[in-house]
Amino acid sequence: MPSTKDYLDFILEQLSMLEGVSHRAMMGEYILYYRDRVFGGIYDDRFLVKPVNAARELMPDASLEKPYDGAKAMLMVDNVDDREFLMRLITAMYDELPEPKRRAKK
Repeated sequence: MPSTKDYLDFILEQLSMLEGVSHRAMMGEYILYYRDRVFGGIYDDRFLVKPVNAARELMPDASLEKPYDGAKAMLMVDNVDDREFLMRLITAMYDELPEPKRRAKK
């Protein structure tokens, strides 16, 4: 079941205090970026983030869920109503996120 635009809009509104958040649609789901680094996404109307140490520390009881069959498990964010927590979570994760891959010039 693809994610709804309404759920994406809700999550983006919750993250609106954080400058540098963007998204990209991909096969009915949405990849989320913070300052050009992928930190998570919206999958089946679930907000999932990469299971980096900072995210595990801030959400020790979060369940690991696969965004789709064959994918690596990610952490489910249940506390989506707390804007301050979401901002703290994403900024804490930033240093552990891989830098974007540079595309080769043709």
